[in-house]
Amino acid sequence: MSESRTVSVYFVASPLQYLAARRIAQTLEAGARQVLVWYKPGMKSAVDPAEWDACSYMPWPRWEPLPGRFGRLRRQRANIRLVADLVGRCERLILHSAVFDTEAINYFLHALPRAAGAREMHARILPDGLISIRRYPLSAFRRLAQQARRLRALVAPELRYTCFSGDRIGSDAPFCDRIYVLPGLPHEYPADKVVVLPPLVDAPPPAAADAPRRALVVGQPLTGFGLMSAADLATTTVRIRDWLAAQGISDIDYKAHPKDAAHELKHADYRLIEPDCALEVHMARTPYAAVVGVRSTALLIARQIYAPAVRVRAFGWPAVHFKSADEARDMRATFEQCGVEIE
Repeated sequence: MSESRTVSVYFVASPLQYLAARRIAQTLEAGARQVLVWYKPGMKSAVDPAEWDACSYMPWPRWEPLPGRFGRLRRQRANIRLVADLVGRCERLILHSAVFDTEAINYFLHALPRAAGAREMHARILPDGLISIRRYPLSAFRRLAQQARRLRALVAPELRYTCFSGDRIGSDAPFCDRIYVLPGLPHEYPADKVVVLPPLVDAPPPAAADAPRRALVVGQPLTGFGLMSAADLATTTVRIRDWLAAQGISDIDYKAHPKDAAHELKHADYRLIEPDCALEVHMARTPYAAVVGVRSTALLIARQIYAPAVRVRAFGWPAVHFKSADEARDMRATFEQCGVEIE
């Protein structure tokens, strides 16, 4: 493979990260060789290989170690060879990830530029929905764990962990020169590093004047994740259905979260949909009169996609179990700032 001047690599684990990577590749990194790496098996259906110069699934070492002794370590080394082959030779390397603390991604900071012969390397942070609105300072234990991860270099020299301090995603690290954020979402990142992304998807065409009004209910695991009691879930489900009826909407789609096997917010007369694309892309293709749910990041994206006349509403918040008062306050401020109605 001939040497490229600049190669951009995107490590993604969710449809939102994928759409952000795609928009960066189309606009802010146009002209570079674009390499996509996804490390959640369920992401395969969201990936369009035609949009990338090279792409591949990368097994996560902890969950898919190679057979035999030191399987995690050997998987990490195999992952570096895998991505290095996708990248080829280059002069300038740009690594994108939602977090750089985790060792499965961090080791690439040292190993990949050397494998690719790159003279210059930058790391940039992808948005990760609601997780990106707050900072997560590294604890003393995590800083100590970083030092312990450096010991792997004794048996595998390419596995040299790059230590840093401050926020665990790497926003304060010297190797990070840019942090991408979604339009309208608050954040606590250094202002000199922040770049606001363009809308991740184009807005859908308006519905025909004679078309029935249609709504989307966005599901998510609530009782299973301890976010809401069963009784409050039942009440919230009824309140959503009653509100949609009051809006004159009876044609209702239900999109389950991948971990929402019980379809917790689904009413009996909802239509269960399984789009062959990311939910955000489905919304961009589908004119809805309302998009509702509880506290899904998809509501924030919906508010960015649809015109102001489309109602985007979050239900059941008085009954949601937040981790702390600070989390509840910050999340409410985010939803309100983005224009999502909160019941």
